[in-house]
Amino acid sequence: MVQTASTMLPLGTPAPDFTLPDPSGQKVSLQDFAPAPALLVAFLCNHCPFVKHVRSEFAALAREYQAKGVAVVAISSNDAVAYPQDGPEKMADEVRNFGYTFPYLYDESQAVAKAYHAACTPDFYLFDKSHKLQYRGQMDGSRPGNSEPVTGKDLRAALDAVLAGRTPATEQQPSVGCNIKWKRGNEPEYFR
Repeated sequence: MVQTASTMLPLGTPAPDFTLPDPSGQKVSLQDFAPAPALLVAFLCNHCPFVKHVRSEFAALAREYQAKGVAVVAISSNDAVAYPQDGPEKMADEVRNFGYTFPYLYDESQAVAKAYHAACTPDFYLFDKSHKLQYRGQMDGSRPGNSEPVTGKDLRAALDAVLAGRTPATEQQPSVGCNIKWKRGNEPEYFR
């Protein structure tokens, strides 16, 4: 299992714009989340063991914070030709099977992943009401194979801070997971 870490986009970066389809073809845009006090963008996929390790807790965390007004959106940017299990049809299954209450969008061109400098799955970005980046990094220190429980404590602390009008701690740990499966010849400059 090859591990790739987050690129750690600079704090304060404005949320890159997007308009992407969900598995049914309905388009969702960054502007759809304008009224929310915070926006959590997660880059996920279906087959990655790191995502499988956290997805149930992430779904629970999303439901908890959506009830507090946080907008949550997940994006899959993997090459669905090379990895058909990450394509829209299987994404729809994932939404049903794990109770995702947030839009799960498909970034076929991979342009949105590049705009966010997303590198791995899972990769988390938390923006404040003004859509300025306040947190990027891990959900918590749990990984497949270690004994730390999946609690979402790092992401929860950042969400709580943003909702309270505070700046999250700037000491933030990168997320670690499978690299985004870039289409051949479409790899960004930050991909090793």
